[in-house]
Amino acid sequence: MSEEALIRYCSPTLAGIKTGSLFNCSYQTEEELFSFLRTWNITLKSKGIRIIPLRVQDGKALIYVFRPSQLKSSLQEEASRDLLEERGYCSQNCSACLSHLIRRLSQSEDFPHEIGLFLGYPCEDVKGFIDNNAACAKCVGCWKVYGDTEKAQKQFERFKKCTRIYQQQWADGKPLTCLTVTR
Repeated sequence: MSEEALIRYCSPTLAGIKTGSLFNCSYQTEEELFSFLRTWNITLKSKGIRIIPLRVQDGKALIYVFRPSQLKSSLQEEASRDLLEERGYCSQNCSACLSHLIRRLSQSEDFPHEIGLFLGYPCEDVKGFIDNNAACAKCVGCWKVYGDTEKAQKQFERFKKCTRIYQQQWADGKPLTCLTVTR
């Protein structure tokens, strides 16, 4: 796992315009992986960022980079709470929701599509994806859209632009810590 991966996959989260980001990475040893995670958690904690592994197995890790304050706010919305509770989550506690998500990822061969809520996707779109078995989306970008396509497309462009800018600034030598917005 590298700093470059954080920039490539997580720029909108680092910029504070997205709740969370996910990416897969390979690692040589678990010690190396957890050392990287510890270092970046210490470095980015003051910026309001956390980085946790959602699943670690067979030399690959699913990494979740998120802003706990935004996640808490997002998961407290009524529609999100209802969807999570239907899926067995205790929606009153953000940490409990994360623990439940990690359990679902480790115990099921099916991917828990409610993960979209943890990434900041609109509940309407997450629910639409689940209810329609990923079919019949109005449009597709960072996620499949079942609700407001105009708003989603603007957000897709915003995320792309942010990532382009962050990648260029990082390539020009600006450190990740300076690119990460404090929230």
